[in-house]
Amino acid sequence: MNEKQLLTKLKKLKNYNEQKIINLNDFGDSSRSIVYSLKHLSQQHRIFLLDLDHVVFNEDARDLVGIFKGTDKGFGFVDLPEIELSVFIPPSKTHFALNGDEVKVILTNSADLEAHRGASGYVTQIKEHKKTEIIGEYLATTNFKRLSEGYEGYLRPLDSKLSKIPLYLKDNSSNLKLHDIVVAKITDYPSRSHPDALLGIKKEVLGNKDAPGVDVLSVLKTYDLPLEFPENVKIQSEKIPEEVQDIDRVGRKDLTAETVVTIDGDDSKDFDDAVGLKILPNGNYLLGVHIADVASYVKEGSPLDQEAYKRGTSTYLVGEVVPMLPFKLSNGICSLNPGVDRLTMTCEMEIDSQGKTVNHYIFPSIIRSKGRLTYNLVNATFANEDVPEIYQKLRTTLENMKSLHKILNRMRSKRGAIEFEEHEPEIILDKEGRPVDIKIRERKDAEKMIESFMLAANETVAKAYFDRHLPFIYRVHEVPDADKLSDFLTFANTIGYQRPNNVDPKSPKVMQSILEQAKGTKDEEIVITKMLRSMKQAHYAREPLGHYGIGAKYYTHFTSPIRRYPDLISHRLIHYYLAQNTSDQTETTKIVNKIDDIAEQSSIRERVSVDVERDVLDLKKAEFMEDKIGEEFDGVIGSAVSFGLFITLPNTVEGLVHISTLKDDYYNFSEDLLALVGEKKRKMYRVGQPVRVKLVNVNVELHQIDFVLTEDTQSEIAPEFMGVSDFTHQEGRHFINVDEKK
Repeated sequence: MNEKQLLTKLKKLKNYNEQKIINLNDFGDSSRSIVYSLKHLSQQHRIFLLDLDHVVFNEDARDLVGIFKGTDKGFGFVDLPEIELSVFIPPSKTHFALNGDEVKVILTNSADLEAHRGASGYVTQIKEHKKTEIIGEYLATTNFKRLSEGYEGYLRPLDSKLSKIPLYLKDNSSNLKLHDIVVAKITDYPSRSHPDALLGIKKEVLGNKDAPGVDVLSVLKTYDLPLEFPENVKIQSEKIPEEVQDIDRVGRKDLTAETVVTIDGDDSKDFDDAVGLKILPNGNYLLGVHIADVASYVKEGSPLDQEAYKRGTSTYLVGEVVPMLPFKLSNGICSLNPGVDRLTMTCEMEIDSQGKTVNHYIFPSIIRSKGRLTYNLVNATFANEDVPEIYQKLRTTLENMKSLHKILNRMRSKRGAIEFEEHEPEIILDKEGRPVDIKIRERKDAEKMIESFMLAANETVAKAYFDRHLPFIYRVHEVPDADKLSDFLTFANTIGYQRPNNVDPKSPKVMQSILEQAKGTKDEEIVITKMLRSMKQAHYAREPLGHYGIGAKYYTHFTSPIRRYPDLISHRLIHYYLAQNTSDQTETTKIVNKIDDIAEQSSIRERVSVDVERDVLDLKKAEFMEDKIGEEFDGVIGSAVSFGLFITLPNTVEGLVHISTLKDDYYNFSEDLLALVGEKKRKMYRVGQPVRVKLVNVNVELHQIDFVLTEDTQSEIAPEFMGVSDFTHQEGRHFINVDEKK
């Protein structure tokens, strides 16, 4: 196909789809054979190649709209929502956009198909400023111009992506003390008249930066996480009864006589899932998973519902929680406390010896938990240690639960579920909220058993409503992109790991097999890192797109409605479907029409919650390391990037060894090996390699920890096949300022 024919076909495809961005996959397999024609058209600036699969016409590039993602170095990226692509924006071309702003962008060059580099461009217009407030530390200014204009001080934003953009307070700053943490309302955004600063007015003082609790509060405010519930939500929650009412029992199966227990961590406060198990005459297991029926108390469109939708999820911080629902519900009527009746939604599953669910029953119920069991004591029961009387009475049931868990785990493993141990830190705080120790939470049989049962219930519910052709909300984790999957498999093959024969490359069994081959070897960490980078992000959707990570065709979130809004919605849908035995589908239709919006909002809020939790963990880790400067530690290279190495200590603390501190050679970043490799001596530092480091600096405000490698650290030698072309060269890579860290 010549260039003229190709251009004609592209235009027809564009007009047919009425889209600015054209997916080359619509050409079929021939798209790979036209790569040179595409490249030539892009060199003529008639089209822009966004990546290997997408193209946009030059005249349409001016209408591309996306979200600007800023960095602390000044440059940024604009995420294009139509495709999973970011356009690079140089520091001088941001149009003063702030992180999170919605912007218009023009492309200045196409992607380099051969080098796999993405497109770049510049911002032409800020359609909407998303950030209206800044949280920062109050400092005195020495800027003569600002002093002459009446500004006594400024805020240094705590958000690292804004750390180089001060906010000068217009007025009412005279009563502020140095190092106060202040919330300010933005009144003027950066422009040509003041390109290097924001202007604003004081809104709230959180306290001095060293005061107990102000550090975590600052993070919450930075992410605009609501700390208090609105008054109408408080009023509604107070009206909810503390005990199950007689009217609530109507239409529910009474399971109060059944042996049902909760099994949670020692420090858990709310209990939204309980389990029970019987052995049937045919030898099958009857597993009952009973989930707090939050939907019966949080009604569609009520203030409680609107606030839960807004929050999307509970956020678990170090030592505290920002809940999705008021404690009156989460720790009261919706918590499956022992010895009291509670409304539940039950999923009973008859499971055979192969782990197959041969029958299931989903229905509203009432339970009365027979005990609040803990993971530690259940594990002690499994180890035949001395345990309280209730555990002794339940020993046979608990052992049967453990046996069922092993069966379910084998079943998931056979279909390709990807499983690896993640080190979850537990930060121990003193009375002032300062970290005094960091431990690693152990996941033993009890923890894995309950997780296994929740997975089974989530799958069963998802498949049940899919089979009935009823709209539902699903938790999805899609198959990795073909290019990323191919890159991972090529990498694995390069370091000696083969994918299994006669297995679809898109099957999670491929990832599972390679992980098993690498388990316990020096390559395990790098294989896990590369695998995770190749995967897509899990999210919520109306369509059952499958869950790649656990190898499931159908999956939902049903088991945690106290802390996740999609779980609450799945319960609400079940209630509506159970009630709609007539032709009146009004209520059901209302919620079904909202599933797409709910899925998107829940996915967004989940990502915010994850970011907050990670930031607070990083903050507390930095505080923990603050008094240890000069000490040496053993660690592992957790990731390698163009500007250095991130080192992970056994307690999960992570810090940076900047490339400028590696003075024995000029180092380049190898994407293929996730390593820094010296040009002359070919010394290599790669992910998974053990190292010895010395702590040289801690910046608590920016949550940054800096290490240097000690002389005891042993480097590896880069493999012979690595050539100069295999490296990612970055201009000025040897002269990056130490303070310019991601």
